[in-house]
Amino acid sequence: MVAKPHLPGRQVPNYNFRMPALDFTARRTAFRKLHQSGCFVIPNPWDIGTARYLRHLGFKALATTSGGFAFSRGLPDGAVSLDAMLSHISEIVASVDLPVNADFESGYADEPDAVARNVRRCVETGVAGLSIEDATGNPEKPLYDLPLAVDRIKAARAAIDASGADVLLTARAECFLVGHADPLRESIRRLQAYAAAGADVLYSPGPTKRDDIQVIVSTVAPKPVNVLLSSNTGLSVADLAELGVRRVSVGSSFARAAWTGFIRVATELAEQGTVTSFEGITPYAELKHFFEQDKNLPR
Repeated sequence: MVAKPHLPGRQVPNYNFRMPALDFTARRTAFRKLHQSGCFVIPNPWDIGTARYLRHLGFKALATTSGGFAFSRGLPDGAVSLDAMLSHISEIVASVDLPVNADFESGYADEPDAVARNVRRCVETGVAGLSIEDATGNPEKPLYDLPLAVDRIKAARAAIDASGADVLLTARAECFLVGHADPLRESIRRLQAYAAAGADVLYSPGPTKRDDIQVIVSTVAPKPVNVLLSSNTGLSVADLAELGVRRVSVGSSFARAAWTGFIRVATELAEQGTVTSFEGITPYAELKHFFEQDKNLPR
């Protein structure tokens, strides 16, 4: 029988599961437990306010989004510096008493030793997990050669182990996103290699077909798989749970949804001088009340 996925509602959540602020060991233990059975959603805030509201909705863990944060800083994804990203990750970790997974892009380095140094710094922020991509950022050679990609995961694994922190390592195969000729086959090849290299969680963002997701889950089992839900593909969280998916994230989608609303109302005002798009927006008083109540809750 497939375990029912965790789907928070808008009701006031039960805070009994909360851990003391800055108790990173407890958060990391809780995060690892979430990956042991069932399916859970790990949404991606891009600032303190969105992180706090997602906690209010009852989500059990959060993940940063490199894209969402970059857009908030007026930058394209991939243009945020290592120090700026570490500061942002630290800010999100400190803003909630939930496990936080860091979108650590490609480790902000090419060579394994440098990846290891940066991973150690990321662990020090208090994260419960972090992900490393195999995308190079170079359009002419978008993926690291597999031997180097594996060494990068091994280096990240070694850095986490040396820290003594129980931080989950997610390895990402970016084949679908970079336009690989055979993204499914190559993703599976890479994910299996990353599992052998010490990754705890496997993630290939991009596949939206039920059969593709099922193949990925089955071929890398028993490792837990993260699936990106960033568009309306017709698949629900319950559907993904039935396929054996353990974790569901949304990447930059929440941030892009916010940008969609902003662009719509700003464009109308700029081009037509009207504000009909303001109809139905969240009232000022509602947000003010939420943050007045939320500021006194544990962080």
